[in-house]
Amino acid sequence: MESNYRMKVQYDGTRYNGWQKQGDTDNTIQNKLETILSRMVNSPVDVHGAGRTDAGVHAKGQIAQFRLDTTMQPSEIMDYLNSYLPDDIGVTELTVAAPRFHSRYNASEKYYLYRIGTNKAAHVFDRKYVYEYRGGPLDIGAMKLATLQLIGTHDFRSFCGNPRMNKSTVRTIRTIRITETDDGIDIGFVGDGFLQYMIRIMVGTLIEVGEGRRDPETMNILLEARSRRLAGPTAPAKGLTLMEVRYS
Repeated sequence: MESNYRMKVQYDGTRYNGWQKQGDTDNTIQNKLETILSRMVNSPVDVHGAGRTDAGVHAKGQIAQFRLDTTMQPSEIMDYLNSYLPDDIGVTELTVAAPRFHSRYNASEKYYLYRIGTNKAAHVFDRKYVYEYRGGPLDIGAMKLATLQLIGTHDFRSFCGNPRMNKSTVRTIRTIRITETDDGIDIGFVGDGFLQYMIRIMVGTLIEVGEGRRDPETMNILLEARSRRLAGPTAPAKGLTLMEVRYS
């Protein structure tokens, strides 16, 4: 009898073309998981992730869901996956889920963390997970002021990296928290969902605010303009990690 399964996946996205499988490459997280599960049961298996992380983006708490007809226990399925997955992808939890559970459609919040390294010394051990910023000092107060206008329900088309997006670009950001660390800045984003490159474009824009090149009070104008070309640059993928997916 077929069952619905839920798993938590972590991965270093450095060498992958993102989460979602693509027609021109098998080098995606989704494809790696589907290939192993399909081989395990000798039939096609579709794996659905809660978020479609972009190329180079990492995850500590990605949630994925799939259906299988197998007599194997969840612990055996998890062991099988981890035996054949590459070292930079791992399944940390796997359980039987409710029949109607869907990892993407049932998600209520996603928490992403973007790390900026401002210490001029090289981040040798964290270099794949931190954007090493080499500009001048950043005005954290101005950056925090700018985030206040981004929190809430808005049309974030100005922060969308897909120019052909024909679906709604309205999203709700519940919190943006900027924290100074010993060697940089952490920016945490919690929202009901995020558009392609949305967080990285917001980070690039906030950095411009921190540099004094953009007035923190102009975020509302930027949102109302609904124009990607008016926002800041897209920050590097390696600084971004999907930390947690939350369900009601």
